[in-house]
Amino acid sequence: MQSAFRRPGFVCTDHVLEAPLDHADPSGPTIEIYAREVVAPDREDDDLPWLLFLQGGPGHRATRPGADPGAWLKRALQEYRVLLLDQRGTGRSTPANRQTLPAAPADAAAYLRHFRADSIVRDAELLRRHLIGDRPWSVLGQSFGGFCAVTYLSLAPEGLREVFITGGLPSLTAGADEVYRAAYPRVLAANERYFERYPGDQDVVRRIVDHLREHDVRLPDGERLTARRFQTLGHGLGNSVLFDNLHYLLEEAFIGRGQLSDAFLHKVHASVSYASQPLYALLHEAIYCQGTASRWAAQRVLDEFPQFSLDNDGPVRFVGEMIYPWFFEEDPALRPCASAPTCSPPTTNGPPSTTPAAWPPTRSRPSRPSTTTTCTWTATTRCRPPTRSRVCAHGSPTSTPTTA
Repeated sequence: MQSAFRRPGFVCTDHVLEAPLDHADPSGPTIEIYAREVVAPDREDDDLPWLLFLQGGPGHRATRPGADPGAWLKRALQEYRVLLLDQRGTGRSTPANRQTLPAAPADAAAYLRHFRADSIVRDAELLRRHLIGDRPWSVLGQSFGGFCAVTYLSLAPEGLREVFITGGLPSLTAGADEVYRAAYPRVLAANERYFERYPGDQDVVRRIVDHLREHDVRLPDGERLTARRFQTLGHGLGNSVLFDNLHYLLEEAFIGRGQLSDAFLHKVHASVSYASQPLYALLHEAIYCQGTASRWAAQRVLDEFPQFSLDNDGPVRFVGEMIYPWFFEEDPALRPCASAPTCSPPTTNGPPSTTPAAWPPTRSRPSRPSTTTTCTWTATTRCRPPTRSRVCAHGSPTSTPTTA
């Protein structure tokens, strides 16, 4: 199924395909996969190379032309016909959320294993064959999309013309604990840059935390805004636009004496709710796993960094893109998912630790000579597909990239 529309600067065509929930069982249950084709208005009839965009996350829908910041898209349209994929479970693809996940924890775990990078790559291959047959295409992977792009290089290199990776390269050995031990100091550094730019916000943030501890403050959905939930607003400190938006949010925090404004609470709710991306909360830690459960790595490692503690009168520091177990108590969008195995999330990019023999799924591929895989990595990575690679726990090639 497809439909088209035009808007200034873009010609968009919607594509919806039916895909197996489990690609190893094509005759089993199916889901819908949605992708939006975008081309420049003056080039819609040209035979352009295709560029598949893999969004970061996991669990975020693809960027929307003209709605989300995306200078890269205008640049890409100068050379490519771009395909914006809503990865399975997100956006207009069949959703995976509190309304669709199985109620039984074991069933939810089994279901979520079909939303890893390997399944996303196989969805992309269905789309590629549907749209352009045997011709290879280019892939741009942003953040978690980069993880998916590396998995693509492992599982289906014959479908790739070139790969661009921005800010998302999985480790072959490091697990979630190592990731967060490296991430928390960077989050602290981002806090320092923020408060250096807006020094007056330190007092505002302290006042807000104290107020939330002493008062029962409710968000628009009726749930309480706790101090620790307010602390998660730092997830945007790595983004140049959201960096300043945090200040604009804080400057409207109080109205009158000792009362948080409705405008502030409305914007905070939009930021801290996972209603639009529940898969992010369910699978975020799992993308760093190496075939084992993370056991709430972000929460455990947080205890090693007392600078983030709210149990003192010192300066408040925001946390970043971390998921904590109490999210599933305080966010109504996640509370029904609490029975899912969130404390032992399924490994998103590698094999479920309980069934290692099932990884990788059986796949027919013509025999090829054994070669050494070498990629050239720059600020934006451009790789030629390897002729052969071995799959590690992350679904990425075991070869070592060389720096240009």
